[in-house]
Amino acid sequence: MVKPPTLSSKEVLATGDDFPDGGLHAWLTVLGVMLILPLKTSFGLVNAWGTFQAYYTQTLLPNTSASSLAWIGSIQYSLVFFPGLVSGRLFDIGYFRLPLTLASILLLLATFLTAECKEYWQFLLCQGMAIGLASGAMFGPTQGIIAHWFKKKRQTALGITAIGSSIGGTLFPITFRNLVPQIGFQWTVRVIGFLLIFTVGIGNITLRRRLPPIHVSGGLCNWKAFKSPAFSIYVLTCFVAFLGLYTVLTYIDISASDAGVDPHFTLYLVSIANASSAFGRIMAGMLADRIGGINVMMPFTALAGLLTYLWPLAHTKNAFIAVAVVYGFSSGVYMSLVLAPVLALGETGDVGRRVGMTMSVQAFGALAGPPISGAISGAGWAGVGAYAGSVIMLSVMLMGVVRYLVLGRWWGKF
Repeated sequence: MVKPPTLSSKEVLATGDDFPDGGLHAWLTVLGVMLILPLKTSFGLVNAWGTFQAYYTQTLLPNTSASSLAWIGSIQYSLVFFPGLVSGRLFDIGYFRLPLTLASILLLLATFLTAECKEYWQFLLCQGMAIGLASGAMFGPTQGIIAHWFKKKRQTALGITAIGSSIGGTLFPITFRNLVPQIGFQWTVRVIGFLLIFTVGIGNITLRRRLPPIHVSGGLCNWKAFKSPAFSIYVLTCFVAFLGLYTVLTYIDISASDAGVDPHFTLYLVSIANASSAFGRIMAGMLADRIGGINVMMPFTALAGLLTYLWPLAHTKNAFIAVAVVYGFSSGVYMSLVLAPVLALGETGDVGRRVGMTMSVQAFGALAGPPISGAISGAGWAGVGAYAGSVIMLSVMLMGVVRYLVLGRWWGKF
């Protein structure tokens, strides 16, 4: 049995608060996180699910309902977060390199196996479960490792790393859309797999932790953290937000086709949204270090909620492009900063567990949200927009409560 690294008491005390906030190793870590989460490699692939669902609906699995297909994407989304309890705890006690390597191998195997899938259950197993699980095993620790290298510039660093998922979510749909007519579905997915070999490989080489592990008492969960009302309500906030946040990205292609927009163009809408989100992620990190993460998240998450309400009213190509651009930008702000308050609400040595607990709870929202929207879509897209927009707006109100609990007033830097 492999034992976690052990430390002398002197080494444990040396973990302190002297953060580099820059330098070669710190920025290589940022680069590694960008690349490993598919370009945010695994997460970029997850963000591209809407394109896959539209293709499956129209071509590969036309007799499968939208709600059933949505389960592939929602399982994939949720498994990005579910493994956080285990991977976060392993990170805290010193296991980082081995789980990262194993998850990378699983991601690559699952991607190449997806190319061989023919039946719904095969896609559910490979693309939903295996890719989602591999992504989740990478996601938590690669977010936690940023806290080892940055403090004052932490949210800027998180914003930069989050650009990777925008790049992946932009490139993968375009690659898929252009290559499928030329080389077919199987070889298109294989090409994506070869891209992942490159990005995941570089990520595994550049990532390294700075602080030695601290043997925090307790198991997978730090239940004492939930004694903090601010932390508990913020975890609830994440759950509520994810009930609605992926709805537009999942269904904008299909709703545009239903509105009569050229199906050959609608597959680009997810890419447009993800490209726009890159700008939101860049701005979010830099602005959050100045005025606070929650203060940046609240107005832009509210904007995402508003666009979710308005999305069903789009009936033209230009209207859907506008929705994709504005929604992509605003949701990108949220996604780049969602874990920033978690990193701030506790000690660095326990960051893996806090991230893991938060991710595991929000996973239930990511799991349930798209299928709920898919079930509602049978009665029209207006109901879907009303449902998803309302839960996003509720999450904004809960963020305001968290800020009040932390600061003791309704406004201030947090």
